[in-house]
Order: sequence, then structure tokens, then C-alpha cells
Amino acid sequence: MSEFDLIRRHFTRPTPGALLGVGDDAALLQVSVGNVLAVSSDMLVCGTHFLPDADPFLLGHKTLAVNLSDMAAMGAAPRWATLAIALPEADEAWLAQFSAGFFALARQHGVELVGGDTTRGPLNLCVTIFGEVPAQQALRRSGAQVGDEIWVSGRLGDAALALAHLQGRIALSAAELAACLPALHQPQPRVALGLALRGIASSAIDISDGLLADLGHILEASQVGAQLDFAALPASPALNNCASQTLARQCILSGGDDYELCFTSSAARHAELSEIAARLDLPLVRIGKIVAGRGCIVHDASGNPLNIEACGYDHFR
Repeated sequence: MSEFDLIRRHFTRPTPGALLGVGDDAALLQVSVGNVLAVSSDMLVCGTHFLPDADPFLLGHKTLAVNLSDMAAMGAAPRWATLAIALPEADEAWLAQFSAGFFALARQHGVELVGGDTTRGPLNLCVTIFGEVPAQQALRRSGAQVGDEIWVSGRLGDAALALAHLQGRIALSAAELAACLPALHQPQPRVALGLALRGIASSAIDISDGLLADLGHILEASQVGAQLDFAALPASPALNNCASQTLARQCILSGGDDYELCFTSSAARHAELSEIAARLDLPLVRIGKIVAGRGCIVHDASGNPLNIEACGYDHFR
């Protein structure tokens, strides 16, 4: 099978939302009047972001999901994507499952694959995603204000806990592992939430490298500080009952791979956020507040500051 046969068979689909899709030297995209284009790229590398024996269907899902999460954090409606993929070999069965997982999520969010690249090499997956958002409604990291509430969606730490089990750092029961694995292998990008937060959130970011690390980006961009209530952070029963509370704390605060949204909003919008949570059937939890100064302090149930050793994942540390 040639490279072009591979592309035609597994990655060419109709693209009615593009002027020109897969098959030429570049795609041609018509952006809606009044909108700006939001663009983001994410790379998944075998051995760093996923294990060599990862289920290809779930890997196809996650490859797109992590990019959709970036669109959600910007309040952008995802429209198009390109996929650059390095393959050790042209494995038909693997490609069929990978592309099925990719396109199942793409259909769910109205995303069209309009191009990319394929090459032989160590397994490496890179998506560039394009979305649309009204210029004045894009969610940014730089808008947090003193007095704003800090919120997160969903639950934190399950993906990191599942990975800790797979790496042999902790042993979960079969039921606990089954409850945590979907967060690691099949994260659900909060696109609908991002759209709902337009005009309500003062800043937003997706949690890919850990809550403290990603919230830290908001604090730096907005030049403010934060106080968090550890007891308020949403965690699963598996984490609350974890044999190692030190590991559980690390998973919740700095584990990463959550792909939930962390955002800030004026306290005056609290009731609106509760309505959004009910409408989307998605837990939204207030976890702290923005304060003057710099840095983030996490308080325990007694109000004492926790000693935080690691804030999140960094590829070069």
C-alpha cells in the first residue's frame, strides 16, 4: 500500500465546510464573517504520551480530543483539522481502528480533516486544529481579576491515577481501574462548556499538564495570585480512598491529562454557571478565588497552606 493509498483509504472524507480539503498542496478554508480563526497544534509521541500497546481506536479519539480541548479553552467552535502521522509500518488493521476512533469524535464535534502528512518513523501523531470564535468573545488566559471565583469542570486526577497503576506505582482494584481508565484513554473535550462560557468567563485554560501548572499560566498572564481550597477539588472515590494520600494529592493537583477546563468568573455570574452545569449535565465546582499578588496557595481543610512539591508536567524537567 502506497502513502497515497493509505491517505485515500483511511483519512479522506467529504469536507463540505471547506472550499478544498484533502488531496492538494493545501486546504482552502472560508472563515465565517465576524469570526477569527483559532489555531492550535498538539503532538502525541509513543512512549511519552501513550504506551506502545495503546488501543488504536481510543488513541484515535484521544489524538483529536486533546486538540478539541484547546478549542474549548478558547471558547472556539472547532471546524477543521490536519493530521501529521509517522508510522513504523502501514498496518491496515491498526489504521482502520485509529481512523475510526478519530472520525467518530470528529463527527460528534463537526470537525473535518482537511489535510496533513504521513511518513515512516517512530509512532508520532500531531494534529493542528482550526476553530472559529467572535473576536471579542474569545476566552483568554489574561483576563482574571482580583475577586473572581476559580472553577473547574468534571473531576481531577483520575487519568494520573490510572497511569500510576499502569506504571506499577500503585495497585487499584478492577472496579477502581475501570472507573479511572476512560479519563486517561478517552477524555471528553469540554467544547460545549467553552461555548457556553463566552461572555461569562474572564479567563480559561484546559488542564493538560496539571491544575496548578495550568492555573499558573492564567495567574502569570493576568498578573494575579490565587487561593485554592483543597477540600473543594472534585475527585473520584478511587482518589479519595487511595492508599497513598500523597500520590492522590499529586494526581489531583499536578497529575495532568485531565482535559477539563479551569476558568475564572466574577462572583456575580455564579448563578449562571450553576444553570450551565445543569443544562450540560456537567459538574462545575468553585475551587477558590483570585487574589492580589503572585503565585498560588492551596489550603487544607483546617485552612493551613499545603506544601506543594510539584506543580505539573514539564517535558524538559
